[in-house]
Amino acid sequence: MRIRFQLIIFMFVRTILNSIHRMVYPFLPIFARGLGVDLSTMSLLMTGRSLLGATSPFLGPIADWRGRKFGLLTGLSVFTLGIGIVAVFPAFWTLAIALGLAMIGKYIFDPAMQAYFGDRVPYHQRGTALAVTEVAWSMGFIVGVPIAGFLIDRFGWSAPFPLFTVLGLIAFFIIWRVVPNVDTHHNPVGDSREKYLTVLKSAPALAGISIALWASAANELVNVIFGVWLEDSFGLKIAALAGASAVIGISELSGEGLVALTTDKLGKPRALAIGLTANSLAAILLPFIGQTQVGALIGLFLFYITFEYIMVSHIPMVTELVPSARATLLSLNVTGHALGRALGAFLAALIYQNFGFVFVALAATLFNIVGILALQRMQGK
Repeated sequence: MRIRFQLIIFMFVRTILNSIHRMVYPFLPIFARGLGVDLSTMSLLMTGRSLLGATSPFLGPIADWRGRKFGLLTGLSVFTLGIGIVAVFPAFWTLAIALGLAMIGKYIFDPAMQAYFGDRVPYHQRGTALAVTEVAWSMGFIVGVPIAGFLIDRFGWSAPFPLFTVLGLIAFFIIWRVVPNVDTHHNPVGDSREKYLTVLKSAPALAGISIALWASAANELVNVIFGVWLEDSFGLKIAALAGASAVIGISELSGEGLVALTTDKLGKPRALAIGLTANSLAAILLPFIGQTQVGALIGLFLFYITFEYIMVSHIPMVTELVPSARATLLSLNVTGHALGRALGAFLAALIYQNFGFVFVALAATLFNIVGILALQRMQGK
């Protein structure tokens, strides 16, 4: 019962972190206009934010070295500090710093959380358990982004940041109270070099990390552009973009539900293969059914539900590739996600502005195909 309670607590805490991370995407053109910069500049900002994932191998293993609780609280502290900066001094450069620190905080918090439950939940139940915490990803779009859109519409682009600063402080206090000081499931170790070498010498682990890179690159191509695409195609404004984000959030919530119901039964690698294949088909379909506003929303629903199935199948699989260096591996896996998002963010505006949305979707499909090849390599095929 205690684990179930903690899973729910962590889901709500991660919703706060994910809301800040995700609200930039649908409101990218609004942020650009509010800050007086163009889309390419915002795309570079998103690329820089994602590249901070390169710091994850140095920060994420804190949970292996100093303990899971220390890692969780450190991540929340960095996140809250970053959001607080832009809440006090709203400007382009403070936004860049805030998004960067918020991302670093997330990169510390997430591996610590996944390792924490990886220590406590048996592998055959881990897909279901981690799917509960991943509900926070969709809740960021279902709850967090509409709230942010409401505040932006009435008070300007920086209005959500004071709210999320307060929520970050509340989250810190909750985790401090809920997570025990004495961890009987994990003994912190100081030899970080040995942990890294264990992961880097494992071919399945490296292949598993590369899957995160390719799948995230595919997803980020659409993430960065979908708000611009909807505004360019149908003239959607702030409230409508927030509504579109809620549709995406519902699709991801459905994906998380599918994972909870099927991944442990199918087996993690098979579920992941299904997700990568389905997401490729959804990407190909998206520009063709997206000729109308309703069709575009249906296409985005299919794209995001299949991507969420990929992600929530992938995480529990990775937790068991190198159990002796779990948080270190998970931090390197976060690096894979981050580098993939940086690649996708860098290419998104470039492809969209020069070739159109069809080629954005085709590029996403190509990245997913490479991810399928990496999965086969992980399985030794």
